[in-house]
Amino acid sequence: MDIKIAVCDDEVEICALLEMMLIDIFRDKGMSCEAESFYTGESLCKEFERRKYDLIFLDIEMDGKSGIDVGRFLRDELGNETVQIVYISAKTEYAMELFEFHPMNFLVKPIERSKIEKLVNKYLIITEQNNITVTDCASPGVYITQRNVSKRSADITVKVKLDNGSLTPADLVLENTIYTQNGKKVTSHRLPLVLTPQGTQTYISTFKLNKPHLWQGRKDPYLYKVISRLLADGKVIDEVVQPLGVRRYEIVPGKGFYLNGEKYPMYGVTRHQDWWGLGSALTNKEHDFDLAQIMDIGATTVRFAHYQQSDYLYSRCDSLGLVIWAEIPFVNRVTGYEAENAQSQLRELIRQSFNHPSIYVWGLHNEVYQPHEYTAGLTQTLHNLAKTEDPDRYTVSVNGYGHAEHPVNQNADIQGMNRYFGWYEKKLQDIEPWVKGLEEKYPWQKLMLTEYGADANLDHQTEYLGDALNWGKSFYPETFQTKTHEYQWSVIAKHPYIIASYLWNMFDFGVPMWSRGGVPARNLKGLITFDRKIKKDSYYWYKANWSKDPVLYLTQRRNIDRERKHTSVTVYSNIGTPQVYLNGKELTGIRQGYTDVHYVLADVTLEQGKNTIKTVATYNGKEYTDEIEWNYTGEKKRSADWSENKEEHAGW
Repeated sequence: MDIKIAVCDDEVEICALLEMMLIDIFRDKGMSCEAESFYTGESLCKEFERRKYDLIFLDIEMDGKSGIDVGRFLRDELGNETVQIVYISAKTEYAMELFEFHPMNFLVKPIERSKIEKLVNKYLIITEQNNITVTDCASPGVYITQRNVSKRSADITVKVKLDNGSLTPADLVLENTIYTQNGKKVTSHRLPLVLTPQGTQTYISTFKLNKPHLWQGRKDPYLYKVISRLLADGKVIDEVVQPLGVRRYEIVPGKGFYLNGEKYPMYGVTRHQDWWGLGSALTNKEHDFDLAQIMDIGATTVRFAHYQQSDYLYSRCDSLGLVIWAEIPFVNRVTGYEAENAQSQLRELIRQSFNHPSIYVWGLHNEVYQPHEYTAGLTQTLHNLAKTEDPDRYTVSVNGYGHAEHPVNQNADIQGMNRYFGWYEKKLQDIEPWVKGLEEKYPWQKLMLTEYGADANLDHQTEYLGDALNWGKSFYPETFQTKTHEYQWSVIAKHPYIIASYLWNMFDFGVPMWSRGGVPARNLKGLITFDRKIKKDSYYWYKANWSKDPVLYLTQRRNIDRERKHTSVTVYSNIGTPQVYLNGKELTGIRQGYTDVHYVLADVTLEQGKNTIKTVATYNGKEYTDEIEWNYTGEKKRSADWSENKEEHAGW
């Protein structure tokens, strides 16, 4: 199949030269390409909507649409992140401006065949005979570790794996250089070496960074850049660029999570890599949208469940300061035949993602069940493998068991437990005695609450709620999800024994063969709908508790047709005690609820017909308001649709 290449430059001679070079280079490699020239950005954009290209050589300064405009059109308007863009210009000052369009490279005119050939090799992943390895589980071949990290100094080790594809030793130089975020050289190490053809060779450079600029999570996600270059006769023959976020993670049982020696809040969400209408085939545009919502809610940590997700996503978390959990798809069912595959996937995940500073833990499995002996043994094997590959990060195994003494538990650094009190088991309030029991019996345990929550169909609303819902029926009211999160987060927040908590889920997601809550093939536990169009009440609950942005929000805005004349009003406010008005008259008796952002008016009497509820708060001299409408036409007495499953999800 031909590689489809577009060349766009307002100089006809350059287009012709590039076309000729490209055809010739591909012919020399025994391949063919189809090159097409465009002399304006407009003509390229118009043709791209009809016909897709694999690689684009794009001039920057052109009349009409510039190369920057074309890049913005391709990435933002069309959402195309797959086409590779090589910018060409006689000027270098554009380099930083082009970064947001994720170019493959930037070439300075005049055009040289050697540079074009190098780019083609990079595009095709064609290496020189002597190279930084590309066959180590599809890793970058460069592994950065850090020890003794403090504000004073940090010990950095860069390990590079090299291959010699020839039959003779080669005299080479390996150069590892650390740069600041702005591209200033910090330190460099040159290592002359003789690379033999006998297998992959490993070489190490060590650095001591004095007064390093630390990676401080969302507060300051500062990234250095490590460039590993392989040189022959003074010329660079291979190059790999990797991020370096200098940080230290530590978990203290009973106290919580620490980043660089300081207590760090682990406000966690989970995320599946799927979208309505797209499945799992997401572009960077969708990834960025999801991350923007996660940042907006005030989350500090994300569990990417239950499988490896886009490397782009991990890279963005590096730069956004999100602390993340990466895991393999060893989920639910145990056959007795998954040991080899699970080990292979874990090894690949670790090597491919080794240098992402945002990753603090490797996930070994989720809710694996009988046989217990087999699963316990495999968990220990996976833990040992992770520690061999990466001794500096934590491991976590996750189950639905609420008991630390379960045979599958205690085989990883961190024990993750999925508990759905009030949904799949027991009552909402049972979360607190469960946590207290573990605190008393296992004070040394590193425990995370790795899933909790409830489904919510926005078409289902009611004021009549119990302390547990019968999930086996089809009625999944949003109000019960809201109640679940309000109470359970308030308990989590009081117990630092829970190192981190991860609500399930940030977004509704697809589940084959399910039909729950009246919606086929859908899990409705998200804080945002599957199509990303509506944020549920529980979204604003967490935003008020977690985010530093001002939040003033009235709940039950979709529960319009009221069932009770005497009802309650709930406001989320992180900007102080709000005033609340019913039909223009201020209400009295507001009290604080479960947390300091939770305000409740317990006895509000509605008028017949339309009722307008308005809340007002002033913060830093600015007035904030929110308003909803309810309709009351008479009492609609019904029993709460609740059914307590008194059995624990213990997995025995």
